[in-house]
Amino acid sequence: MVTILDPTDERVPVRRSLAARPEAVSGVVGLLDISKPRGNVLIDRLEARLRERLPGVEFRRYAKPTFTKPAPEDLRQKIKEECGFVIEALAD
Repeated sequence: MVTILDPTDERVPVRRSLAARPEAVSGVVGLLDISKPRGNVLIDRLEARLRERLPGVEFRRYAKPTFTKPAPEDLRQKIKEECGFVIEALAD
């Protein structure tokens, strides 16, 4: 059993379940920088490590205009269309 904690202030929490996980990572992986300070440094290192472990996988970089708001709908749609996986990286 996995418990998912939601940091939002929901008076009546929404029940969520984990998405189905594929057997292996393949295709295109999106790396989303949320534009917090040093997030790009974290993504640089993460991408380097993933390239070592996942040969043949393509990585594409994306960035939110600001960390204070959700990603714009057009950016979310682009990532959804281009990637089978996405990693959102934040750092300070």
